[in-house]
Amino acid sequence: MNGLDEEQWQTLQARLEQARAALLSQLADDLDRSTDLRTPLPHQAEASPADNASQRTLHAAVHEAATLTARQLGHVRRALAKFDDQRYGLCERCGEPIGYSRLNARPEARFCIHCQTRLEQTRR
Repeated sequence: MNGLDEEQWQTLQARLEQARAALLSQLADDLDRSTDLRTPLPHQAEASPADNASQRTLHAAVHEAATLTARQLGHVRRALAKFDDQRYGLCERCGEPIGYSRLNARPEARFCIHCQTRLEQTRR
């Protein structure tokens, strides 16, 4: 069992569903913004090299934001999928309950605090 009571379970699931909706909306906005940046303005005179550089920088920033949003959306979707087979709240590494305080802070958490700490230490 994952150590969560029914109210905690439902609260976390609702938060993840709200996060999914918000991230989908943000991703759509990012993609719209990216499309807008690629569409030339009508009757636009030749842009200066500085304008072109600014446009490329802005496009790169929007693309990076969309990439990060899509990655976060993937984490949220993965967490929501775990509700179906009762795996939500269990560490993907050791199988122990993650703990409500950690899930409350990061509902999409995949690892218990102990395993997450060890993973971060090995990455250094």
